[in-house]
Amino acid sequence: MTGFNTNLVHGESIHDNQTGAVNIPIYNSSTYAYPSATSKVRWDYERSGNPTREFLEKQVTRLEEGKNGFAFASGMAAIHAVFAIFKPGDHILIGNQIYGGTYRILNQYFKERGISFSVVDTTKLETIEPTIQTNTKAIYFEPITNPLLHVSSVTAVAKIAKQHRLLTIVDNTFLTPYLQKPLKLGADIVVHSATKYLGGHSDVIAGLVITNSEKLGQQIYFIQNALGGVLSPESANLIRRGIQTLSVRMDRQQQNAFDIIHFLEKRPEVTKIYYPGIKGTKDYLIASHELKGFGGVLSFELGEKVDAVAFVNHLQLIRLAVSLGAVESLAELPYEMSHAELPLAERLKAGISPKLIRLAVGIEDSEDLIADLKQALEFAVNPITINQLNVQ
Repeated sequence: MTGFNTNLVHGESIHDNQTGAVNIPIYNSSTYAYPSATSKVRWDYERSGNPTREFLEKQVTRLEEGKNGFAFASGMAAIHAVFAIFKPGDHILIGNQIYGGTYRILNQYFKERGISFSVVDTTKLETIEPTIQTNTKAIYFEPITNPLLHVSSVTAVAKIAKQHRLLTIVDNTFLTPYLQKPLKLGADIVVHSATKYLGGHSDVIAGLVITNSEKLGQQIYFIQNALGGVLSPESANLIRRGIQTLSVRMDRQQQNAFDIIHFLEKRPEVTKIYYPGIKGTKDYLIASHELKGFGGVLSFELGEKVDAVAFVNHLQLIRLAVSLGAVESLAELPYEMSHAELPLAERLKAGISPKLIRLAVGIEDSEDLIADLKQALEFAVNPITINQLNVQ
C-alpha cells in the first residue's frame, strides 16, 4: 500500500497510452455516446457521473480510508445531501460550535420539513446521552470546534453513538485526512468543505462526502444524482491539484501558527489564545492522541480597551474574509461574520464574543504576518477614525 503523501500526488494511477498524460484529463462533456442502443455504458450523463469527478471521489475515499466518496458543488451541497438521508420525525444532535451555514440549513430548511435537532457540547461527553431522544438518528459535529478550536474525541463520541445506534457524522474540514481520519476512529460519514484546505487556493468551491458503508453510499449517491448538486469537471480538477500539495501547505501553516502564538502570548492587548497545540490544556491532551497535528487556525480574544473592529480593519497583509485553509492568511470576527447566523444567546453561550478574532494562517513568511498583527494591535488600542484624521 502506498503512503499518504504518495496518494496525495498520484491518487489512482493514470495510464494514458494514447498521449502519455500524467494527469487525469478534464472531461468537459455533458453527455456520452452509446456504442449501440442496447449497450450498458459506464458514463451516460454528467450529473450521474464524470471521469474527472470520479477520479477525485476515489482519491478522497482512499485518503479517508472509506468505501464511497461523492463530490458536490459546494460544502453546503454536501451537508444538504447528508441531512437529506433523514426523514420527517427524525431528530439529530449537533455540536454547539458548528459552522453557521450548517446551523442555518437545519434551523431554516430541514426543521420546516420535519427534522428536529438539539445542540450539544461534544467536548463534554456527559452531556450527550441526556440529550438523546427516542427518535434521535445521528450526531453531527466538528472535532475541532469553530471558532474556539476546542477538541472533541471522535473515538469517544462515536462509541456513545454506537451504543444508541446513532450515525456519527464528522465535518473534517479543519483537519483533513492529513491530520485525522474520522472513519478510522468510528465515524460513519465524513463531510468536507473542500473549498478550504483541500483546494487550498481560494479559487474553487466544492464539497465532499465519504462513507464506510455501502448502504449509506447508495443513499448519498441517489441524493447526489437526484438533486444534481454535482461538482463540475473543472472544479474537480482544481481540488485534485490542490490536494497534491496538502501536506506541505498544512505543515507550513501549522509552523506559522506556532510562530504567531509565541508572538501573541507576549502582547498585552491579547487576553486569551485558542489553539489545540497549546500544551497543558484538555484540548491538547485529546489532540495529541487523535490528531497528527494541530492545524493552521487559531483564535484569540482582545482586551476590553482594544477595538476589535479597528484591529481587523487595519490589517494590511492579512485579508478580512470568512474562509480558511488557503495559502493566504485570513482574519475575521466570528461574532459578526461566520457565526452571525447563530442566535445571540447561542453565540454567547458558546463563547463567541465581539472581541474574538479567528485567524486562518497561510504560508507567507511568519515574520511578515507578525509585523502586520503588531501594527494592527497597536492601532486598535487607540484607533483614529478617518474623520478625525480629516479634522486634524
